[in-house]
Amino acid sequence: MSKRPRLVFLNRQREVRFDNLFVKAIAETAFQSCLDAAHRGSVLPDLEEIEITVVSDRTIGKVHGDFFDDPTATDVITFPHGEILLGAATIASNAAEYGHLPSEELALCVVHGFMHLGGWDDLTPSDARKMARRQEQIFKSAAKVVGSPVI
Repeated sequence: MSKRPRLVFLNRQREVRFDNLFVKAIAETAFQSCLDAAHRGSVLPDLEEIEITVVSDRTIGKVHGDFFDDPTATDVITFPHGEILLGAATIASNAAEYGHLPSEELALCVVHGFMHLGGWDDLTPSDARKMARRQEQIFKSAAKVVGSPVI
């Protein structure tokens, strides 16, 4: 694919306020680095559109149950057709646990979704550490360009 995919952002929840402009800017800025880090044969280079949707924990829990036989809420679910679902309350909870602002954690989760589309996996502890290290580098680099979130 010669051109970059269109990134579509949707916020389908009202539980948590995020700085949507910050998250979009991080996604736009970090995308090329995620593409550069993509594994051979991954879907990321071939996608025409990536839909990034923030949903309630109830909604992401239902999707998690329907597709992964685990009805618990989670932070990120990535589908290879280019859809990234993000659980708002879980992300806000993780942000508090890790000392991030909710908007920063949401943006990091978007990068995490891009990494999955780029063929990265986090099923083993070793793979999870490698993926976390790389996505953190990409996020921090993008954040230096974008600045800090408002919310």
